[in-house]
Parts: sequence; C-alpha cells; structure tokens
Amino acid sequence: MTWWRSGQWDAVICDGAVRSGKTFAMGLSFFLWAQARFSGKQFGLCGKTIASLRRNLLAELTPCLERLGMRIQEKRSENLLIVRYNGHENRFLLFGGRDESSAGLIQGSTLAGVLLDEAALMPRSFVEQAIARCSVEGSRLWFSCNPDGPGHWFYQEWILKAEERRALRLHFTMEDNPSLSDRVRRRYQRAYSGTFYRRFVLGEWCAAQGLVYDFFNPARDAEDPPEGPFEEWRISVDYGTVNPASFGLWGLRDGVWYRTAEYYYDSRRAGQQKTDEEYADELQKLAAGRSIRRVIADPSAASFIETLRRRGFTVVRASNDVADGIRVTADLLRRRRLVICRGCRDCLREISLYSWDERGDRDTPRKRDDHAMDELRYFAMDMAGEGRGGFAAASVERTGEEARWFV
Repeated sequence: MTWWRSGQWDAVICDGAVRSGKTFAMGLSFFLWAQARFSGKQFGLCGKTIASLRRNLLAELTPCLERLGMRIQEKRSENLLIVRYNGHENRFLLFGGRDESSAGLIQGSTLAGVLLDEAALMPRSFVEQAIARCSVEGSRLWFSCNPDGPGHWFYQEWILKAEERRALRLHFTMEDNPSLSDRVRRRYQRAYSGTFYRRFVLGEWCAAQGLVYDFFNPARDAEDPPEGPFEEWRISVDYGTVNPASFGLWGLRDGVWYRTAEYYYDSRRAGQQKTDEEYADELQKLAAGRSIRRVIADPSAASFIETLRRRGFTVVRASNDVADGIRVTADLLRRRRLVICRGCRDCLREISLYSWDERGDRDTPRKRDDHAMDELRYFAMDMAGEGRGGFAAASVERTGEEARWFV
C-alpha cells in the first residue's frame, strides 16, 4: 500500500495466481497515491477492455474508496472518473487495450501515472504508449497480470528486468487473499490442470506443453445423449475446403449442452472437395428437421455464411480468440456444462490428440487435429458470451437484415 513513499521505485508489478487479491490491492494503493500526491492531474486506468476494467477493478474498488471518504463522479459517456479527496481533485481516464489499434486511443494524453490491469493481455504497443504518456514529475507505473509463457514480452522486459527498470515486483499466491476460504481455494485448484494450473493456481510463468485438454479422458468423460426432448438446438461450424470441415450438433438439456452428433469431412482423405452448397446440404442433414436457434460459424467462411443465410439460417460469426477460447472451453468441459457424446468420434479423436506447439514463444496449439477443436471452441465462446449478457460473436446475420452485438 505504501511502496510509493520510497524514492527507490518507479513502478510496481503485481503478478501471480488468480483470485489472489492483487488487482484490488494495487487499485486501492493507486488511488491513495494519486489523491495524496497530486491535484488537478490526469491518470490512466487501463484494462483489456473498458467493460472488463469496470467489472474487474472498479465495481469492487469504488465502494471501498467511497467508504474512505473519496467522492467519485463517473461520466460514462466520456470514460472518465473525477475523484475528490482532502481538497484534491484528479481525473482518471479509462482506456481499453484490446488490440494494436488501441495505442492510438491513449496517444496524446499527458498523465501523472497509469495503472494497467492484466498488462500481459494487452498489446506491447499499447502498454508502451501508456508508459510514454507519463511525463509529469513524480509519475509512477502500476502493472498487474496473471502469468503467461516465459517467452512473453512482458515477462522478458519487465519481470526479468524489474531491478534495472526500478520496478518493485510483488508475487501473489491465493494465500495472500484473506477473503478466500480453504473451500474456495480447493475449488480453484480443482478447476485447472496442466499449464493453466501452474499459471493460475501456482502463479508460475511456464510454457504450454502437452495436451491442451489434458484432463479430458474420452473413455471416461464422453456420454450417450440423454433420452427425451431437448430445449434448444444449435450447430457449430469450422469450415474447410482443402482442410477438413467439422460441424457439431448441440442440444440443451437442464443447463447442459450436449454435442449429440457431428459431420466431419476431410477432402484430402476423400480425394474430392465440396462446394458451399454441398456443405449446406450436409448441415441441413445434420439438423434433420430440428429448429436450429443459430449456427456459430467460422468467421473466415464468408461465402458459406452467405449460403446458409440464403437458406434461412441465423448465423453467428464466432469469436476466434484462441487463447481465451481454450480457457473458456476447458472450464466448461471441466464443469460439465459442455458434454461430448460418444457418437462424435472425430471430435473425441481430436481432443485426445490436440496439443500445444512448443516451438514458439506464444501459446498456440499445433495446426493439426484441430478442426473439431476449433468449432468446439467457437461454441464455447458463444455460450460464455451469452452468459455475460451478450454473444461472444462479432455479428449475427439473418435473411434481409443484420444485427450486431458487442461483448
């Protein structure tokens, strides 16, 4: 809370396990420092998105700051907080570091300090632009993040070089959060395995290796579809002409989505490619007269999406964020919110082979045995986005109209 009283450090880095309290502790310290040391200045509050910043940091922190006596005025349309405390008034600008284009949003600002929540999820260009904006005398930098791979630029440039950058590194574990009971800690420990366990529970910067879904055993975890009617039907699609195409038929029963059937076609193995119309015929056969709420489709398959739209299907362009998608899919599979049925042989075959590519410095799966895995991930992200009050997809297309949702 008081590291900034010393002139020894220019920055603080809080990294480690999930739910360890690092975001709240860092945020509280940031506002105490800003209001104690400055008045009439601007500061930056950065998250991967402004929505996630409000949800992960400000929703819990703002009531605490108000109990301490701070008066907070929010101007949501301007993404701005005005904070008054002990005669000091400062402005806090909210920024989202979603992609490379985000650097332009913060460019031109003059800041007395910046807080970057989940810095490892932001593009390097955005983080470095935020740092460059801190030109006010006495400005400081505040970083928090969960671990990634050891080749990640933030680990290489800030974690390993903390001392030469005059940055205080504070490593957090779940035991550092006094609000977590032993029962909750054990639940988090059960929720992850392999690479994700080492990163999110142990707080290690480690390389992804081995099977992506190493906890899933097809012989043990696959089920037969439940008997009786389903509440809703959807289809997920990974489209391929030279590469295999994979479609999954999903039915909802009592809060669980079952992948009850599939269509899988490998044109190389068959020695013949199929057209969009032929694939649309196969999708209609898979639907078998059921009312399909929507099709979650490979976002790159523009012509196939148009073909399905012309046939009256509601089509959702899937989110193709691989890293987030794998985490979401793993969580839903472990919690049995998604169940792969025994008849989905190609999906079960791929999940037992789907592995991390250990050659690069970023988390990417090997580009083989991944077509059913891609459409499984598309479906999981769509489901998770819907659970947050919006689709995880970019847009929905219907015959004669187009609507858009943003998560």
